Amino acid sequence: MALMAVAGACGTLARYGVSELVQRFNTTAFPLGTAVVNIIGCFSAGLLWSLFESRWSIAPETRMIIMVGFMGAFTTFSAFILQTSELVRAQEWLMAIGNVTLQNGVGFAALFVGAALGRSFAGLPGFPA
Repeated sequence: MALMAVAGACGTLARYGVSELVQRFNTTAFPLGTAVVNIIGCFSAGLLWSLFESRWSIAPETRMIIMVGFMGAFTTFSAFILQTSELVRAQEWLMAIGNVTLQNGVGFAALFVGAALGRSFAGLPGFPA
């Protein structure tokens, strides 16, 4: 339980750092920092899931700590929903639709690309088969 909490804290700090870094360079009201975190999170989840299933033999408890603790805290779909609702409340319809389309469409694609990349690591030095 303590390792799950530590992983969650690390995921939260990573989410905050990446989101703030991206937002620092974003000059619009569009929540680009959250979008970038969600897309990275979808890609990473696909990559890790694929590697855990086919390449890396790790304990189920360790998988849970990584996927639920770190990744669960890193991805920010609750922030996505809140920010999209703020865009709707401000009647920024195109930004709201763009936010939903970008994060869901590209995030879904990133999941599959990450999983495919994870499957392709077989036989590479440093990656156990």
